[in-house]
Amino acid sequence: MSNAWEHFKTITKHRTAVMINCFRAGIPLQGLTHDLSKYSPEEFMLGVKYYQGTRSPHEGEREAYGYSLAWMHHKGRNKHHFEYWTDYDPVTRKMSPVKMPLKYVKEMFCDRVAASKIYMKENYNDGSALAYFMRAKATRSIHPETSELIEKLLVMLKNKGERKTFAYIRRLNKY
Repeated sequence: MSNAWEHFKTITKHRTAVMINCFRAGIPLQGLTHDLSKYSPEEFMLGVKYYQGTRSPHEGEREAYGYSLAWMHHKGRNKHHFEYWTDYDPVTRKMSPVKMPLKYVKEMFCDRVAASKIYMKENYNDGSALAYFMRAKATRSIHPETSELIEKLLVMLKNKGERKTFAYIRRLNKY
């Protein structure tokens, strides 16, 4: 029962942080609806089972089974995850990444910053989300233009801070 309460507090704290970031980024509706699927039975119960408090429960589920059902449910319902944006390419006949719409890249930025703060706690700094992003860059299947934009925003956060980066994101209309 303790894990249920702690997991609930963690995802709610995360949602609140993302919501604040989305308001700062000029996408308030996305902030209000962000990650609601985390409260669904499919995601919440597995989150409770694999709750650790220092990293995503999806990692624990992957260690146990080699995959995460909760993550597959989550990424299939939340358009701010680049993994959602894959489709069958009729030319190559393979699954390929699709360029994300700008509003979801903005939400992805808000999500990554909030997640870094929640899991890293006092060890967080403005370069943390970029460092996390760069660790898996070579193996990530993401559309090149989407990758370039999110990296640009994370570099800007590291170098110029939150205030200037969120101001830039609010003005950003295309990529």
